[in-house]
Amino acid sequence: MAQLRSRAGRLGTAAAVLWAVLAAAACGGGSATGTADAPEPEGSLGTVEVEPGDAVQIRSLNTITGDVAYLGIPNQRGVELAVADFGPIHGFDVDLGTRYDELCSSDGAQAAAQTIVADEDVIGVIGPSCSTAAVAASPLITAAGMVLIAPSNTSPTLTSDLAGNPGINYSVGYYRVSNNGLTVGEAMARFTLEGLGLSSAAVIHDGDPYSRSIAQAYADSLERLGGRVTGFSAINKEDSDMVPVLTEIAAGSPEALFFPIFQPAGDFLAEQAPRVAGLAETVLLTDAALLNDGFMSLPQSAGVYFSGPDLRFGATSNQSTGKTADSLLDAYRATYGESPSAPYWAHSYDAATLLLEAIAASSELHDGTLVIDRSGVRQFLNSVSGYGGIIGTISCDPFGDCGSQKTTVIHHLNPDDIEAGLANIVFEYAP
Repeated sequence: MAQLRSRAGRLGTAAAVLWAVLAAAACGGGSATGTADAPEPEGSLGTVEVEPGDAVQIRSLNTITGDVAYLGIPNQRGVELAVADFGPIHGFDVDLGTRYDELCSSDGAQAAAQTIVADEDVIGVIGPSCSTAAVAASPLITAAGMVLIAPSNTSPTLTSDLAGNPGINYSVGYYRVSNNGLTVGEAMARFTLEGLGLSSAAVIHDGDPYSRSIAQAYADSLERLGGRVTGFSAINKEDSDMVPVLTEIAAGSPEALFFPIFQPAGDFLAEQAPRVAGLAETVLLTDAALLNDGFMSLPQSAGVYFSGPDLRFGATSNQSTGKTADSLLDAYRATYGESPSAPYWAHSYDAATLLLEAIAASSELHDGTLVIDRSGVRQFLNSVSGYGGIIGTISCDPFGDCGSQKTTVIHHLNPDDIEAGLANIVFEYAP
């Protein structure tokens, strides 16, 4: 059995093997066709030696500037707090080094990843914030023998279709503690039909791997469950005039409109939709990309339904550090002078402690030098089962999905009271 240090308990067997990269072909919705081959053991990825006086090197990669910084900054801070709370590994400090910015873009993620992999001492990376960044960064980082653990990516293409088939962007060595977008789409489709009692909906996405895959998952689930998709349209992230696409959508007379997109496009869409003929009574639905203080404080956010991770952490705690959600939130506020602006701060904290536990379990001292086995880090993460995190119980499947997959829907009524909106859970779904 793989043993954590005494403060951490057990993660389950460490004898799991690493799944090999699998050939996949794209299909509608962003998952892959075909059946996964049998898992194959991976050869050695080499070792990293940390000399006395040096530190274990990990990195964070998040969106920390630009329109989506509200998502990445809390993620980065969650990692910083985890490293501080976890402490040294076998007597060696852990160094986060440069906090890299992926700009929630392919180009930004690729540039950052290239810089990270140039440092052969780096063991693993927490991030990126956005799925589009993960699509670009994951192949580079994992090919270098490092691991990538994402706190807020949801695109199914990065892991699997949850039926044993790899996504078209799956990379061995990629993991995430956020939910698979197929579960999110299913949850919101069920809420539309069962929670709201509606039978039809239109969908708008922005072409981003996150947005497109969540939109497709919702549309597919809605139709499979007996609902009707009246329109499926795309905008550009830079668009501010949403009237043309909204007018097109209105022609189908949808009872609901699901738009899993980012700011600022989401701001414009929510503000303009009620003014378009045929959409005044249409129920507005969105996802976690807009589940942030910036959007929820806007007047047009009143009445919008949001899908997102279950944030009712309650009495959960991180088994590596003992931190509860309340104590971590207090530490966050004390350290940074504000509350988290987006929902994945605790996911980032748990992702970081998982990486640190994997390093601790895959390293040993030789004449004062800490020798870290890269393959062992992956094998440890593959074996994670029943790890107690602040976000709940964490277990990793063969394609790196480690989140609980429980999704909730909140109804946000008052832009002046964001906390009340976050607490107003009206629906939940767990596969």
